[in-house]
Amino acid sequence: MTSVTDLRDVVDTVIGVDTHVQTHSAAVVDARTGGVLEEITVEATTDGYARLVEFANEHAALRAWAIEGTGGHGAGLTRHLERNQEVVVELDRPERAKRRNGAKSDPLDAIRAAREALSRAKLGTPRSGGDRQALSVLLAARRSAVNASTDAQRQLFSLLIAAPEPIRERFRGQKVPAMIRTAAKMRLNSTWDLETTTTVRTLRALARRARALSKEAAEHENAIRAIVLAWRPDVLAQPGVGPIVAATVLCAWSHPGRIHSEAAFAMLAGVAPIPANSGQVTTRHRLNQYGDRQLNRALHTIALSRIHYDQTTREYVTRRTAEGKTNREITRCLKRYIARDLYRLLEAGPIRP
Repeated sequence: MTSVTDLRDVVDTVIGVDTHVQTHSAAVVDARTGGVLEEITVEATTDGYARLVEFANEHAALRAWAIEGTGGHGAGLTRHLERNQEVVVELDRPERAKRRNGAKSDPLDAIRAAREALSRAKLGTPRSGGDRQALSVLLAARRSAVNASTDAQRQLFSLLIAAPEPIRERFRGQKVPAMIRTAAKMRLNSTWDLETTTTVRTLRALARRARALSKEAAEHENAIRAIVLAWRPDVLAQPGVGPIVAATVLCAWSHPGRIHSEAAFAMLAGVAPIPANSGQVTTRHRLNQYGDRQLNRALHTIALSRIHYDQTTREYVTRRTAEGKTNREITRCLKRYIARDLYRLLEAGPIRP
């Protein structure tokens, strides 16, 4: 979708859709008056999507769809509409405080989605599928495996603290990786009492689970690296950017033109400076706690890596520290600069030989 300053200039109606697991509610809103023309609720199935298109055909041909959750509950509908060359606008789900008088229902949310699309100066388009969606799936699976492995390691460590002394003695002085190797190899002894036997069996199960999940996470990371190298190797070549960081950035960016400016990309990443002025102090800014937190974390990882290993960045930190900037302020500035550079790199496209 090309950049549009006012949706009312190009369409006659906007169809707002409130998406859920089993059903989708839609409302046709007149683009000029904002009045509701008709409402409908359909099942979230292929037949339901087709019924929605037929429903839309009963009204103006020049239309746009404003959908909540295009990457979640509305993903199936979004793909169906894009195959039919429909114009789709991506909307975030509303915060309760922004709903009028706290009112909440699926038809009301569908109407609100359409009217919000009409009021926006910049319109967002859904994230693309293909490589981006494959990366998103792998990132979710890897994140789950890493978190579960970490939980298993913590549980193992906690159980060792209260384990019988003969068991604790075998692990004394070991770090967590060594503890996992030792626990995974432990054998049961018929002379042990019930407490010791149960503890050893549980420690062994936790250690093997942690190792299996770590192996799974590594496999996902290898798959992520392969996709990034095939899609955008130029991103992976940037200082401080590894496969997980590159994949996170690519998933948030999605495709050229989706994010209209590098300032918007910085806002999406939660690194756009927020003024924190008071009285005569007019030069202070604070950290932005909003936006895509996974993308923000990725930029933070890049900043920390460059602070430790990139000479140019270290010189910048030294200069800004001499100017009186705090470490948090310097990191915020770095993340903003990194967001700008990555956005320009992504929008320019990969350099092919």
